[in-house]
Amino acid sequence: MDPGFETAFRRFVVDRSGALFRTAYLLTGDRHTAEDLVQSALVKTAAKWRNLRDPTAIEGYVRRVMYHEQVSWWRRRSRVTEVSTDRVPEQSGDGHADVADLRVVMRAALSRLTPRQRTMLVLRYFEDLSETEIARLLGVRVGSVRSQIYRSLERLKTTAPELTKVREFG
Repeated sequence: MDPGFETAFRRFVVDRSGALFRTAYLLTGDRHTAEDLVQSALVKTAAKWRNLRDPTAIEGYVRRVMYHEQVSWWRRRSRVTEVSTDRVPEQSGDGHADVADLRVVMRAALSRLTPRQRTMLVLRYFEDLSETEIARLLGVRVGSVRSQIYRSLERLKTTAPELTKVREFG
């Protein structure tokens, strides 16, 4: 890699790797797998870095590589791994503890979804992509996106009924 390109790439990685990791974590539900996903996407981006002309579109390109890589991973899996717990965290009073409790419950609930369902919800509600954009990005039909999102939300409501108390979720 040319030194000028290498410097620009290193600067991009330092500046944006935190945000990319957060998205990867939401997609995978696992810290180590998220790190692998970001690393894999950055390796693929580094190989194409010289051809990326528009600096404002680079992060979108990396995220698209991450989404496609995640889709490839869950297509390759022969079985779905689910993480279950024997009890739901207790409800607490109001304040920061409620937010922390909600995060714990949400993380546990998301981990019970299939990778495909989790990906659909992350793209729709975290990345704020439209159903059409998700369909184009993942190479599926819009109807598939709609049905996956619907089933994912229903499964979340079943596995974590305390989430229905949050106005945006219900």
